Amino acid sequence: MLEVNPKLRIPLREFHFTYARSSGAGGQNVNKVNTKAVLRWAILRSPSLPEGVRRRFLAAYGRRVTLDGDLVLTSQRFRDQGRNVADCLEKLRGMLAAVAIAPKRRRPTRPGRAARERRLTAKKHLADKKRDRRRPED
Repeated sequence: MLEVNPKLRIPLREFHFTYARSSGAGGQNVNKVNTKAVLRWAILRSPSLPEGVRRRFLAAYGRRVTLDGDLVLTSQRFRDQGRNVADCLEKLRGMLAAVAIAPKRRRPTRPGRAARERRLTAKKHLADKKRDRRRPED
């Protein structure tokens, strides 16, 4: 179970992992061991994901979703498969946590009378200061 927060939990059976050979350094095993983990998740068909979270996720990370509606994440930071799988899940947890909480709606407000007066007083003060710097008129 991938637990993002107490309300958002996704069973691991929804994820499909494949493995490939990693690029980069790896010693003698680099050409014979599949350590790179590729996570595929059918995000558009997932019953575990609330609709609002799905919309925000697709808005933020839509470029990582294929035309079939699968999210694709890879990890090859480590030299063993298990740690790369855990890294993929941790990346996904972070992405979901970023969009799990709906942003607060901004209510448009207007400045109060005192704020307007302070602003106009400050403008007047600045104008007076600049006027006093000018050369006196004849």
